[in-house]
Amino acid sequence: MKVPVNEGVLTSAEAHAVLEAEGSPSLAGPDGPPRRNSGIICRAVGRSIFTSSVSSAAGRVGFLLQKEEEKEASCPLLFIQLNELFCTPDGLEWKQTARWIKFEEKVEVGGERWSKPHVTALSLHSLFELRMCIKKGTILLDLDAHSFKQIVEKAIAVQIEEYALRPEVRKKLTSVLLRSPQHHTTKSQLRTVAELSAACCRDKVSNRSDPGAKISETPLKEQLKNQFKKKIPTGTEVSNVLVGEVDFLDKPFIAFIRLQKAVGLGALTEVAFPSRFVFILLGPRAKVKAYHEIGRAMATVLTDEFFQRVAHQAQDREDLIAGIDELLDELTVLPPGKWDPTIRIPPPKCLPSPHKRISMHLWEQKSHCNGNMSAADDRHAPGPQHVSEELQRTGRLFGGLVKDIQRKAPWYWSDFYDALNIQCFSAILYIYLATVTNAITFGGMLGDATDNMQGVLESFLGTAIAGAVFCLFAGQPLTILSSTGPVLVFERLLFSFSKDYSLDYLEFRLWIGLWVAFFGLILVATEASYLVQYFTRFTEEGFCALISLIFIYDAVKKMLILADSFPVNWNYKINDVTLYGCICNASDTGNASVLNEMLLPPPGSTAMQHDLESAKWSLLTRTECLRMGGHLVGNSCNYVPDITFMAFILFLGTFLCSMMLKHFKTSRYFPTPLRKLASDFSIILAILIFCGIDALLGLETPKLVVPSEFKPTNPQRDWVVFPFGANPWWICLLSAVPAIVVIILIFMDQQITAVILNRKEYRLQKGAGFHLDLFCVSLLMIFTSVMGLPWYVSATVISLAHMDSLKKESTTSAPGEQPKFLGIREQRLTGLVVFILTGVSVFLAPVLKYIPMPVLYGVFLYMGVAALSSLQFLDRIQLLLMPAKHQPDFMYLRHVPLRRVHLFTLIQMLCLAVLWVLKSTVAAIIFPVMLLALVGIRKAMECIFSWQDLSWLDDIMPEKSRKEKEEKLQRSQEKEESDSEDSELMYQEKGPEINISVN
Repeated sequence: MKVPVNEGVLTSAEAHAVLEAEGSPSLAGPDGPPRRNSGIICRAVGRSIFTSSVSSAAGRVGFLLQKEEEKEASCPLLFIQLNELFCTPDGLEWKQTARWIKFEEKVEVGGERWSKPHVTALSLHSLFELRMCIKKGTILLDLDAHSFKQIVEKAIAVQIEEYALRPEVRKKLTSVLLRSPQHHTTKSQLRTVAELSAACCRDKVSNRSDPGAKISETPLKEQLKNQFKKKIPTGTEVSNVLVGEVDFLDKPFIAFIRLQKAVGLGALTEVAFPSRFVFILLGPRAKVKAYHEIGRAMATVLTDEFFQRVAHQAQDREDLIAGIDELLDELTVLPPGKWDPTIRIPPPKCLPSPHKRISMHLWEQKSHCNGNMSAADDRHAPGPQHVSEELQRTGRLFGGLVKDIQRKAPWYWSDFYDALNIQCFSAILYIYLATVTNAITFGGMLGDATDNMQGVLESFLGTAIAGAVFCLFAGQPLTILSSTGPVLVFERLLFSFSKDYSLDYLEFRLWIGLWVAFFGLILVATEASYLVQYFTRFTEEGFCALISLIFIYDAVKKMLILADSFPVNWNYKINDVTLYGCICNASDTGNASVLNEMLLPPPGSTAMQHDLESAKWSLLTRTECLRMGGHLVGNSCNYVPDITFMAFILFLGTFLCSMMLKHFKTSRYFPTPLRKLASDFSIILAILIFCGIDALLGLETPKLVVPSEFKPTNPQRDWVVFPFGANPWWICLLSAVPAIVVIILIFMDQQITAVILNRKEYRLQKGAGFHLDLFCVSLLMIFTSVMGLPWYVSATVISLAHMDSLKKESTTSAPGEQPKFLGIREQRLTGLVVFILTGVSVFLAPVLKYIPMPVLYGVFLYMGVAALSSLQFLDRIQLLLMPAKHQPDFMYLRHVPLRRVHLFTLIQMLCLAVLWVLKSTVAAIIFPVMLLALVGIRKAMECIFSWQDLSWLDDIMPEKSRKEKEEKLQRSQEKEESDSEDSELMYQEKGPEINISVN
């Protein structure tokens, strides 16, 4: 029977089958193979349903973990190496056969390479034998030794004293253990090629050490140059496992050593890291690979974070045995014949957190001691907890704002030097192009909607100033400010209203902006951001999906508009190519003198002898012909280049290339640093590639156009808007009515984006600033209104793209382990530089004019798709089209009936459809109210769905969460008391004996 250790193991029922019989170890004897332990199924390890719910092993382990927690000690990562003893023509020789960090890698037999990392599969018997080894062998904890020779001498001395090891085998045993091992070191590809080219000129084993040589006390040259060391984090310690067979022993020599201080053991290990644990198993010859399997079992047990902590804190032999018992209690057995043991199980994409597992074990111990269930119930509630420190009310005016400033002030200077990373350079270029394109797009639409009272230049200037100020002083500087679609709709309606009633648009807008700022400051003063707690995943995903779809829709729409501007020449026929033509004919008003000057060659050339009448109008270009007053004649004069197809190639190529390069870091090709660099600069590389294609082919695709001077788009306006003079005095009071609609929009848009950006899965360390962000946006409303610039609020999709471009991942990871997400590079510099570059883009017009617009539309499509694909909402939509047997194993599908999942998804889709209709029609003015209605709809859904369903599909609203937690706590306590009574009754009726068979 095989046991994949990282998949779990004997549950409480199987764990009753105990692990050893009373007596000597069941390893190989001198006269035969190892005998199967007849006492495997003999007694329980203390986790039986008929005994106390807490075994002695669990009590020991809980005590050790609690002790470690009190010391605030942390266990370093362990690199485990398995060395085996082989008999060669030159004598006995130690060879490295496997290694572990989290997963196993074997030296392929005859392949001279490492295998792919895989989950270790062990025989169940090897785990029982390992437990017996710990029980019967020599245990040396906190041994003070500084070399492997001292370790061996001490272990042999203890064996002679306590286990009657014959003194005559001492010399042989020492000689064998101190032989220099052969390591399978990892070399760089260049070094491997160089050695391969010279392999024919030297013996294959010429670079190996003598098998009989003594182990070096200093690291060898090959250890120091080992490329594998780059994958191992600094501070890693080594565990050495040595197993083998010898002729001079009649019973096994077993020793488990924990050094008092991790020390380097010279050439013993593949990598030059200090060693902490040593396990030695030498015994008489056997007919099966018993020692090999026990060595693998020891190495695998040491990879378990739970056992590592026990091994670090163990005081005696029984503590180690208790650690193995607890490990066995979590294993899951795969029955023989139901799987192929020769297949290597690939590592999972995501490993469970060892901290959660350990904290659960600590909680179990504490709960059995004092019956306190509340702490664990709060910690392990199914749904994510939404209330955070940033949203706790102080009850004082501007109390939340003061708290935000106090929270963010200590991080302020680090927000600048934390940006000193090449990843930030990539983020700056990426977000800059997205911001410039967005400013041009919304600036053009604002110009069309307001008769150029606000245009592209105003959009550039407002984006640069408002964005830079926000990045300098906001609570969440990763947010990118931008104009939004609902604001554009309001601007169009406001301009039409002003025009119909002969009002000055900019002055009317100024008073609305002042009222909006005033209302915003009131919301900050009263800590209204506390209401953010009611923005659950239902509201966040609906809003984020809408904005993502708008990005995708606008990108496709602009490409279709481009196709209308440059229609495809469907009437072109290749067979009629000789009939096509277009020449310039002179008209009566043609400027002949200028024409002669253009066509005549310079004086002194032989061509001057030609008659002036030979100059033909057909030599002129289309532009020159029209300028000279001529006219074009021919059936191909109205030809338009077929640039639409190439524009779509640039558009889709940029999108697909960005997606491919973003996931290139998980590719199997090229070294890791190159793949990571390509992933970080994926968007920039895609833009450069397709800009180069456009320039190389000389395509006439529309290019990025930015304003070339700082002048108002409409010459009838100034840079400063005065509040009085153009409109009646009562307009300043009337403006408060539309300002209510705008402040609802600003509050919902700003705070929903802030909630999405501050989700706990992003692991932000510097805290949020909901009140401070709203305060900055409110003050900027005053500035932009006075200057007659567009209003700005957090842009969800661009901000999410900014966050995604600043993700940090671990640089060192175990073979087979995916790089760990470490959080976001929180800083202010990237956003600040982006907005400064946006402001100076006027002076960069000669460079930016080479960027094709289809390429930038491809970037917009990528941002929309990337933001949409990160939503659980999209996964649930796909479930609607998927048969149950093909559905992924999502966690919520294990706890919520599928029909309830579909009902939740359909309600969310209906709300999204209503939002889209409102956004696209004249009714868009009530769009902010609909965003508020989402919160009410989510509240009403509590009448349809149970707390259990909502906790897995969504977040729990604060009041409901507290009430349900109290009820759940009461039910858990009642169930625990009932189970305890039933177990005691069953024990009294049937007794403690159990019969369990294990195949």
